[in-house]
Amino acid sequence: MTSFAAPHISCNEQVGADIARIYNIQRYSLNDGRGIRTIVFFKGCPHRCPWCANPESISPKRETVRRKSQCLSCSPCLRDVDACPSGAYAHIGRDITLDALIREVMKDDVFFRASDGGVTLSGGEVLMQAPFATRLLQRLKGWGLRTAIETAGDAPASRLLPLARQCDEVLFDLKIMDAEQSERCLGIHLPRVLENFQRLVNEGIRVIPRLPLIPGYTLSEANVRAVLRFLQPLALTELHLLPFHSYGESKYRMLGQTWAMAGVSPPDVAVVDALRRIAEQQGYQVITGG
Repeated sequence: MTSFAAPHISCNEQVGADIARIYNIQRYSLNDGRGIRTIVFFKGCPHRCPWCANPESISPKRETVRRKSQCLSCSPCLRDVDACPSGAYAHIGRDITLDALIREVMKDDVFFRASDGGVTLSGGEVLMQAPFATRLLQRLKGWGLRTAIETAGDAPASRLLPLARQCDEVLFDLKIMDAEQSERCLGIHLPRVLENFQRLVNEGIRVIPRLPLIPGYTLSEANVRAVLRFLQPLALTELHLLPFHSYGESKYRMLGQTWAMAGVSPPDVAVVDALRRIAEQQGYQVITGG
């Protein structure tokens, strides 16, 4: 098995045009696509989902946070990331060039080849940095890697389509299926989302619909059936259900923010199973939590 030789950045390259802002690279993931995945999380999201488990992804700006559990309560505290002796103060978000990011993800090349895995671009919302993401996936496809994105699909088709065409699969979130409520609660323009979803399917791109099951928002039989009615003419076979969890609560505290879902419990297993059976009865292979 051959190893990857990282590309050299020439002094002639206009690397200023090839810079993205990311906040994490997660390795060895078994979700978010086939095989072993490396997930690149892009910073910035235009939406305001109350249940977001990654609040550090929302602002496109670099942020400085204090991890209370690591803080030594130094006196005087300079609140300086570089001067902090324990690493309690840290930046969220870093700028990275296209070639540098390729070098980072290709460190896992051996795992991609062994597992038929690849690279998934997530967020935030990757469509906010679509030109960079498109170039990145073009380069990775050139190395024979499998590629995917996670998206809510709420952007002009001119941004979505060139990026999606570089993907082996698009993990596409469908959330609140009432247009007025979707706009008011999430800031998502549902008609554009549904039109984009149909465009991807019509182009022959493999699209996997995903539905977060959120108490008070999407966790209802009516909303699930609305998703299934939309999908019915598209002849898809796979559906992912993503039950609500509270793993992100500590991040809100770290950012000094209040979480809108504080005190909300994950959905009962029986409730999720009932919704899963409704989809399975319509012929879908349903993956829960994938």
